[in-house]
Amino acid sequence: MTLVDSLKTALARREAKEARRSLTLVPQGGRDFSSNDFLSLSTSPAYRDRYLGHLNNAPENAHFASGGSRLLDGNSAYAEELERFVAAFHEAPTALLFNSGYDANVGVLSSIPQPGDLILYDELIHASIHEGMRLSRAGKRKMFAHSSPMALREVLKAEIEADRDVQNGTRNVFILVESIYSMDGDMAPIKEFIEVVDDLLPGGNGYFIVDEAHATGVFGPRGAGVVQQLGVQNRMFIRVHTFGKALASHGAMVLCGPETRDYLINYARSLIYTTALGFPFLASIRTAYELLSSGETEQLQERLQQLIRHLHRRLGGLKVDPSVTLFEVDHFPTSPIFSIRTSQPRLLASHCRTHGYIARAIMSPTVPEGKERVRVCLHAGNTEEEIDGLVELIRGWLDSCFRLGAKL
Repeated sequence: MTLVDSLKTALARREAKEARRSLTLVPQGGRDFSSNDFLSLSTSPAYRDRYLGHLNNAPENAHFASGGSRLLDGNSAYAEELERFVAAFHEAPTALLFNSGYDANVGVLSSIPQPGDLILYDELIHASIHEGMRLSRAGKRKMFAHSSPMALREVLKAEIEADRDVQNGTRNVFILVESIYSMDGDMAPIKEFIEVVDDLLPGGNGYFIVDEAHATGVFGPRGAGVVQQLGVQNRMFIRVHTFGKALASHGAMVLCGPETRDYLINYARSLIYTTALGFPFLASIRTAYELLSSGETEQLQERLQQLIRHLHRRLGGLKVDPSVTLFEVDHFPTSPIFSIRTSQPRLLASHCRTHGYIARAIMSPTVPEGKERVRVCLHAGNTEEEIDGLVELIRGWLDSCFRLGAKL
């Protein structure tokens, strides 16, 4: 069998499991219930005008195309000032810019844990963190049940009993969570996790790394994230904030102490060996953070919460036949991410798309097998009328399935 034949066979296996991915184009004029543009900044006139102002008033020496990696010719005073601005907004000692959240997580996890260290991670942590852990020099990785302080306690207690170095504080323990999970939209119990670590690791060798990708711009004071909403920023070793979702930009920042920042500059390969972001990308990040810091996005946050409550009420009013056990809606009170669970997510997503509503089917292996769903994301730019239309489409699809006796 040739290499190309092997590739075809692998794709055929995925096709048979209805798990084959493909690139698609968003239909023009479709109502967006899919993207991560939670604040609708990507289509905001205020964002556009401010951004164009930055481009038109660019410093004379600004590189619109980067000259190389930041360690060679891709650094700039503008990038360093942007890092200081973002760090101050998030009440962090320093910040370090990466090209994406994926690059940030891979860079952090592949370099920071030292040989022999212990990593404890939530079972639903993002794929980029798994990739970083795969490249890590840590001695052991242990998973704990999703968002369960009790599970974290049990796993950590077992490691303490098995390893004297963890117990006496000479082995580092990293706890990896997301503040808002991308597929279910639930919030991690970060304060409870801190209590567990403080109780079991009094030597101070427990270090939290929190990915705030889906919280940035949406949660916390002026969109600063869940960690600042809880007031525990001083307890986090590293926070990762990404800009390609609610902030309509590109890239990510690692918030950390100055020693950690310097270490990443020296050892994080996803920073060292990649071309730096050019001025247009830096200006878009600056634009988004100026809107956040000035409070101009607070109305968008409030509007988003109004729409979340509206969709929650409407979905709660769906009458589902009690004999149907494989259709349910998972949602958390303030999250713009709704999970509509069904055994036929592709059919439901296709039904919505046919009528001009864009919502995506999420299949295994992106989510665990048996938990496939249609992921619905709300945006500040959606309307109550659009939400009502989406719910009526779902209602009609359910009714037609019942009439046909389809298994959901």
